[in-house]
Amino acid sequence: MKAVISLGNALVDIITQLESDQELAKLNLPKGSMQLVDKDVSANIQEVTSHLNSKMQTGGSAANTANGIANLGVKSGYIGMVGKDSLGDFYSQDMIENSIQPRFFISDTTPTGRAVAFISKDGERTFATYLGAAVEMQDKYLTKELFEGYHYFHIEGYLILNQALVRKAIELAKSQGLKVSIDFASYNVVEENIDFLKEICNDVDIVFANEEEAKAFTSQEAEDALHTIAEFCEIAVVKIGKKGSLIKHQDQVTYIQEVPRTCLDTTGAGDMYAAGFLAGLCLGRELRHCGKMGSVLAGNVIEVYGAKMDKERWEKIRQEIREIN
Repeated sequence: MKAVISLGNALVDIITQLESDQELAKLNLPKGSMQLVDKDVSANIQEVTSHLNSKMQTGGSAANTANGIANLGVKSGYIGMVGKDSLGDFYSQDMIENSIQPRFFISDTTPTGRAVAFISKDGERTFATYLGAAVEMQDKYLTKELFEGYHYFHIEGYLILNQALVRKAIELAKSQGLKVSIDFASYNVVEENIDFLKEICNDVDIVFANEEEAKAFTSQEAEDALHTIAEFCEIAVVKIGKKGSLIKHQDQVTYIQEVPRTCLDTTGAGDMYAAGFLAGLCLGRELRHCGKMGSVLAGNVIEVYGAKMDKERWEKIRQEIREIN
């Protein structure tokens, strides 16, 4: 069986349920976006919203994907950087408990990063992210040995702010024969880094984007955007929310219809779609099956708060996947 190693910002997620979107306006956070904030602003946001219901769990886009892959019984590894603190210990232990091989670097001076995820009543999520130690992850730490034993390398779009790291990671992964996938992560990140993103996508094999991200990348609606993205890579995937997803490989377009779900929180939906899709590739499934696996994972994670699911939910997911025709 093939295996996936992921690289991303190791962040502890603080999942916070909003009473109304007016609270986002007060914090100057555009709904549905990911905004980077410094340590003081992050602390202030947590203080101002401390009256809201919240819970803490390990997160970061690529880490969520790594978790999903591992829960489907596929070998999964993760490269990231945490602080020498209790949150860093919590993060590392969580990886091990979820059968993910942690390949962590530790900062002696900067605390572990955290992302406050605000969940609107309609399930949309807005992030205020303090990267903390994650931002200290540098290209000089990467070696080809990190990629040994893996066949796919998955990278989260949030990392494109660190151009040297992304370039080196893709270069090393390709030199070791790995296929490279990237999740665009957020429309505003795409807009702000469009030139660099187009540059690196020429060296990427698989691209995952939702409608907003695809439009930010191409200035086109979903189906046309799919064709444009496919000019850069081997497999293009555009997720179209409740309508499902579109996959293009060579000249063939595959439509995956979404199963109706009750949406509580969209946090992790894209991450889980990538997890199901990549796990399917590792298991040797055809693309239609991979898309359906991604859809099953994404559909289940929106029925819970946060990007983590319990053992009972994962057993339900595995049963759904066994029933895919």
